Amino acid sequence: MSDDLAYAPATELAARIRRRDLSPVELIDAVITRIEARNPSLNALVFTAFDEARERAQQAERALTSGDALGPMHGVPTAIKDLFDFKPGWPATLGGVRALRDFSVPAYCTYAERMEAAGAVLVGKTNSPVMGFRGTCDNYLFGPSRNPFDTTKNTGGSSGGSAAAVADGLLPLAEGTDGGGSIRIPAAWCGLYGYKASFGRVPYTARPNAFGALNPFLFEGPLTRTVDDAALALDVLAGYDDRDPFALDDSTSFAGATRRSISGWRIAYSPDFGVYPVDRRVAAVVEQAVQAFQEAGAVVEEVDLTFDYDQRELSDLWCRLILPLNIEGLEGLKAQGLDLLGEHRDSFPPEYLRWIDEGFRLSAQDVLRDQRMRTHVYDQIQQVLRSHELLVTPTLAALPVENADDGNTVGPSSIEGVEVDPLIGWCLTYFTNFSGHPAASIPAGDVGGLPVGMQLIGRRYADADVLAASGAYERLRPWHDAYGRCAGRPLN
Repeated sequence: MSDDLAYAPATELAARIRRRDLSPVELIDAVITRIEARNPSLNALVFTAFDEARERAQQAERALTSGDALGPMHGVPTAIKDLFDFKPGWPATLGGVRALRDFSVPAYCTYAERMEAAGAVLVGKTNSPVMGFRGTCDNYLFGPSRNPFDTTKNTGGSSGGSAAAVADGLLPLAEGTDGGGSIRIPAAWCGLYGYKASFGRVPYTARPNAFGALNPFLFEGPLTRTVDDAALALDVLAGYDDRDPFALDDSTSFAGATRRSISGWRIAYSPDFGVYPVDRRVAAVVEQAVQAFQEAGAVVEEVDLTFDYDQRELSDLWCRLILPLNIEGLEGLKAQGLDLLGEHRDSFPPEYLRWIDEGFRLSAQDVLRDQRMRTHVYDQIQQVLRSHELLVTPTLAALPVENADDGNTVGPSSIEGVEVDPLIGWCLTYFTNFSGHPAASIPAGDVGGLPVGMQLIGRRYADADVLAASGAYERLRPWHDAYGRCAGRPLN
């Protein structure tokens, strides 16, 4: 598979297939060959279904000649994440839980369901940390995913395997889920565009708890190399579904938003979101990158956000908010005869077990206190966005960390001399999982060859604004040549 084809956008691949310039069968064969050659050095995909993918590609080929209606992703290869993301018959280890090696769920996640309906070809599942409970990608079953810009470094998580696969040209796009930044974190460390839509834009159809996506807000979305690919994916994924009590009944198309002008906009810039210590090298890259919006005709204004809590209190808040959903999942498995916290307790990292034990002790008063704290974060973001179209920050406060050799890679515990939670405290992403605003991470530059991401946050439901600003930035500061470093890396 040539690098030109490997790094072709999904929009281009779909168009070439529709014109019959490219065969879906030839494309999937080339993708499989590239995965077989390059994935062992990345550990990006942890399950592959190549025979099934070839069969789907053959069906796509026949549809081209039979006059059948073609979906917008017809013949385009993609993958789903091995966390709370399912396809019937496929394994579901929930992020590399050893005891779930042979477990599966007889249901589709939204990404798998809607991508297949749009004609995409799913090739497998990508690596994730245990229960998605950290901003790095590692686990005891599969080990860490390795960053294609430097394979000694981590990809970020929890959608780390998806990010590595897309940055290395194994796939044009892949699924991410985002409960605290899990699309945007690996996008930042792997030099990709990661998009998290407004809450309700992409339906959440998991059962048995249709309300499980509330605390914090959970999302499914794309990791891509171009903004147009993310807009195409959002058009496929978005739309009403009556299984989701919060799904937006809105048929807006976002493909055209990436060409909108942002001239005259007011864009707020916060170098630290008001509370985070940020590596000065990361801060310098983002401070320079944000000037592109002024070149596009917008007014960029630095703003101060004032929180009543410090960054450690807020990262602890995220950990507490997501505990009930984790406990519900563990208890559901226990009811099926899988007592993971009993006989399989050693399947979980100690950091996760510490928080789960705390979760069982939470009271109703604790839960209400945490929702008040969350409301405070929401109010601070809203206050800025009442007078600005966007709020821009660094995506992450740190550069990619070294991979550990024990299945338990974590992030930094200190930044610029300030202690942070190594699980999530260096991620400027989880605030919008408290609030539900649309947000993206876009490549801002690099430090010594390691990518740095810039976070764009829009008003609630103003997904088109985030995509418009992203498109303007991509035209002024294209980043695609950077993938040549991934394509040329040694395969060891």
